[in-house]
Amino acid sequence: MLFSFFVVYTQTTFHYGSSLWSNRETFNLAGGQTGFDTQETKLPTYWNTPFSKICFGMKIDQQINFIVMNKQADSLHSLIADGQYRATSLGRNMWKKLIGSQASLQNRCIKEGFNTMCDDSAFSKARIGILGNNDFFECKTCDSRIGFGTGGHHDDSNTCGNYACCGGDNGEKSIKAMGYIFVQ
Repeated sequence: MLFSFFVVYTQTTFHYGSSLWSNRETFNLAGGQTGFDTQETKLPTYWNTPFSKICFGMKIDQQINFIVMNKQADSLHSLIADGQYRATSLGRNMWKKLIGSQASLQNRCIKEGFNTMCDDSAFSKARIGILGNNDFFECKTCDSRIGFGTGGHHDDSNTCGNYACCGGDNGEKSIKAMGYIFVQ
């Protein structure tokens, strides 16, 4: 069984702070039947489907890139709803594949997973993704991210995609993407 969940970059429906990450309410059920378009949706399978693999996709213009993570859980809701950080270990290069050759992340304080946030909650955060910073010894003010359900300083409007400033390894970026999440 596959679960599909979409995030549109032109809206803040699935912003980091949205209650849709923590509640058990559907959103636009019809959007779950339309394929790889720009219709946002949240299906009941978000909270009632156990899985062992997650497939993440990001569409920028007409290009879609996917990565797969082996992860066992009772549901995506069980990994995200309580707001607790859960580390993953895909690595920065794998996360950057979602964006493609334009991806940019700062090189230090690499923190990835579910409910990922740096020490200062005003800065980069992601419900699912990776953060980076330019400081050697701290993760206080992360200025770069790739992920789903993102937010934070400096571009709080980018809820899915890549944001990097202040020393990103491929320059400053604000790449907004359409996100797709499938579980199996």
